[in-house]
Amino acid sequence: MSPVCDEKTTLGHGTELRRLREEAGLSQEQLGGCVFCTGSLVGQVETARRVPTRDFSERVDAALGTEGQLARLAGLVLRSQLPSWFQQYAEMEAKAAYISTFQAQLVDGLLQTEAYARAVLGVLTEDNIDARVEARMERQRILLREDPPLMWVVLSEAVLHQQIGGREVMRDQLAHLLSFQESRWVNVQVLPYAAGQHPGLMGSFNALRFEGDPDLIYTEDFVQGHMTAHPEKVKESQLRYAHLQAAALSLVESAALIARVMEEQHGDEPEPDRRDMA
Repeated sequence: MSPVCDEKTTLGHGTELRRLREEAGLSQEQLGGCVFCTGSLVGQVETARRVPTRDFSERVDAALGTEGQLARLAGLVLRSQLPSWFQQYAEMEAKAAYISTFQAQLVDGLLQTEAYARAVLGVLTEDNIDARVEARMERQRILLREDPPLMWVVLSEAVLHQQIGGREVMRDQLAHLLSFQESRWVNVQVLPYAAGQHPGLMGSFNALRFEGDPDLIYTEDFVQGHMTAHPEKVKESQLRYAHLQAAALSLVESAALIARVMEEQHGDEPEPDRRDMA
């Protein structure tokens, strides 16, 4: 990620916020009162000391009657918070008509709860964590569009058992996965341990399909992501994904397994007191 680019984008939003506020004849404190926040927060956003959230920008747009102007700028600001090597993928993801993903260790970013995402993104450092989490939540807005992409997700059963953020976070995350049973456009399958060796043993990957453009395959290593439209690699990935879908539980069976794990492993029992552990 380029700090210069991030600062420039955030400052642009702040400058526009200040211009619109002053045109409306409001002080920072007055605008803050209109959108249920402090004048100090408004000032921090205006001076780019704080990254604007989508919610804040939408509330200011409503208060000032600016027809979504700041919310659109906030989308650009949040996009800039993504790692530089991931930004191109995020742009393509937002344009895709069909998204398919196999995840071996984590819930796919588009389906993560805020608390789960915070735990994942904060593993090595909590620097700028609020902005990074907000950027991930911003990506998920593509699933709320009037014309959302069709998304098909295959999760290794290990994803359900991996304790990310603690029992409560995992319970809410699994409940969130179950909520997609009501969605026409998001389908979740679980690849059970019983499947044994399978074509996804080499790791997670995403496939994007577009209306009129070549398909893309996206993978990640420990350092960065890799995107390719090479026909042979795309064909190989499609074959692997077809086998993974065939080996996975059905949608109904997958939901039943998620619910069972949620209750048995991430239920309401109190978590152990780690201070008593050697």
